[in-house]
Amino acid sequence: MSDKDNKGSMTVAEAGRKGGETVRNERGREFYETIGRKGGATVKAERGRSFYEEIGRKGGETVKAERGAKFYEEIGKKGGDRVKATRGPNFYEEIGRKGGQKVKKLIEEGKRAALAAKNAQEAAAAGGAAPQQEGAAPVTPPEPTTPGNE
Repeated sequence: MSDKDNKGSMTVAEAGRKGGETVRNERGREFYETIGRKGGATVKAERGRSFYEEIGRKGGETVKAERGAKFYEEIGKKGGDRVKATRGPNFYEEIGRKGGQKVKKLIEEGKRAALAAKNAQEAAAAGGAAPQQEGAAPVTPPEPTTPGNE
């Protein structure tokens, strides 16, 4: 068969795939990454971040309905195994330690903020002393001086 005889026998999907491969071969994969980022930034600017959250949630629900929750377990396991093979088991120890340090820091900050809020509330109730700044050492008033206690 000549090319004339095949005219119209290519599906739209095949034509798109062929065109995409041609562009990839001419411009490289980075071209698609660049235009994808630009397009994503434009959509985010027009519709907001919540748009991506909504379509991600809808897509996840659809996949869960079609394939079941077990599917997510399987792809999670595959992904975890791939990361372990690529980066080694120590990678998980490292990110676990970093995560633990971050959690510890957040807990400490939360405790300091709660203490500062409590102190500010007590000061306001006691007559309006200035609240402490976050992270500042507590200020204790000096002992009153009396003769013989200098």
